[in-house]
Amino acid sequence: MHEGQRRVLVVEDELTIAESVAARLRAEGFAVDLAHDGPAAVAAAARLSPDLVVLDVMLPGFDGLEVCRRIQAERPVPVLMLTARDDEMDLLVGLAVGADDYLTKPFSIRELAARVHALLRRVSRAAPPPQRIVLGELEIDPVERRVTRAGTEAHLTPTEFELLVHLAGRPRAVQARERLLTEVWGWAESSGTRTVDSHIKALRRKLGADLIRTVHGVGYALEVPR
Repeated sequence: MHEGQRRVLVVEDELTIAESVAARLRAEGFAVDLAHDGPAAVAAAARLSPDLVVLDVMLPGFDGLEVCRRIQAERPVPVLMLTARDDEMDLLVGLAVGADDYLTKPFSIRELAARVHALLRRVSRAAPPPQRIVLGELEIDPVERRVTRAGTEAHLTPTEFELLVHLAGRPRAVQARERLLTEVWGWAESSGTRTVDSHIKALRRKLGADLIRTVHGVGYALEVPR
């Protein structure tokens, strides 16, 4: 692997799909490793410390949701989940266990490559401000990427952290779901607002239901927790 080259772990048991994805990502300049079942995926993630994981939900051994849980417990890593078309339960559970983005099958290889680039851009964006963000009992350390509320630390995925920092940058101000999708996820189209909703639910579950206010038909605002 060349110095500075990003490493992507592709976890897919359908070999033709896995090879097609790997070939495209290698052509885009990534180092790519493959795993074809749940246990092999967890072992590969621990051994290789990839910069991003492309993860199919349906896998032998144990499924992609369990893989996602286990690798996120070890270290936060961006996960692009692949799921059967319109299987909303897999999608929502996947986002809940730490996936950052998703594609439904069948998908275009070009679209997958674009999503991988967008996810990595998000994670490696310009360095965050060094100062801590303190809003009442909520504390965010952008350098160490740690979040505590009333002294209790919450373990957030990379995207959950980015979303929280974005909302905390303008406390009490309502931010439209479409704008959040553009500024946090880097998506140009607004068809993924369900993704925003799922990550908001995850933040509420981890930090308290009173933290983020829903403004129906518009978006969300971070309340200053007391």
